[in-house]
Amino acid sequence: MGKIFGLLRQFLADDFRPACYALTAGFLAVATALNYHFDFEDSVIDAYNGREIRMLWYFLLYAVAYYGTVGLDVLTARRRAAPATYVREPRFWLLSLAGLAILGIDGGFYYHRAAAEAVFAPETRVWGHQVLVNLNSVWTILLPCALLYAVHPDRSAGMFGLTTHGTDLRPYAALLLLMAPLIAWASFQPDFLAVYPSYKTNDAAAVWGVPAWLTALGFELAYGWDFIATELLFRGLLVIGLAVAMGRRAVLPMVVTYAFLHFGKPLGETIGSVFGGYILGVIALRTRNIWGGVAIHLGVAWLMEIAAFAQIGLRK
Repeated sequence: MGKIFGLLRQFLADDFRPACYALTAGFLAVATALNYHFDFEDSVIDAYNGREIRMLWYFLLYAVAYYGTVGLDVLTARRRAAPATYVREPRFWLLSLAGLAILGIDGGFYYHRAAAEAVFAPETRVWGHQVLVNLNSVWTILLPCALLYAVHPDRSAGMFGLTTHGTDLRPYAALLLLMAPLIAWASFQPDFLAVYPSYKTNDAAAVWGVPAWLTALGFELAYGWDFIATELLFRGLLVIGLAVAMGRRAVLPMVVTYAFLHFGKPLGETIGSVFGGYILGVIALRTRNIWGGVAIHLGVAWLMEIAAFAQIGLRK
């Protein structure tokens, strides 16, 4: 825990720019309020579900988040006579546009439906769809990141933080213990149970004649992989990767974009993602690997699943 707090204190001492942070917070607050008032992500973008144009909508949504924050950084930097010169670098535009394109494709990807229909019988198709939707990121995130890494000039952190060098997961275990009571409290809120558990009831276990926990475990493993892919994209590509051009300024645009990613979730989760995204971004930047973020992100996700299953059990 002390190590994490030390990283945060040092980063804030180095990076805190009152005008930039204030304007970014205001931009994010207004965007969040508008989204939840007009239900933009769920009502507008999701109306194009199953169509390729949905990928474009997601790209534009995340581009507003990312480049809106970059614009505020550039504006406030000029006022301090410290211009954000990274916007003149081609590698900034290459990596940021590629990252946003990956996000758009991943958000609008729907071809797993055809795969589920081709591979699974009707009785097990619900389970197959749940698993494949989480494994999409093998193609939509992992493969593109591998291709980008092939042309990335900095190899010191492995593939955007996928390295075990210098990894120490003990501080993150302590942080998860602190978060467990908050997750338990959240599990009693109606909007929490409207979303979780992510694993939905299906007939696969009965059809295959296996214990129900086995099909649930298969889903949860695929669900967990998706969080590794998320860390690779947000804390890996958008922070560690873009740090070659932006330095520590890579963190804030990632945080705002990460909050936009949660616009379809309960409001409390979106607000929490701002603080979580900032902490994980700082950790990734300072440690040069994403495994601390994976430990926290995956731990929280599975704790939320466990809490939701426990609530279902209590209400039976």
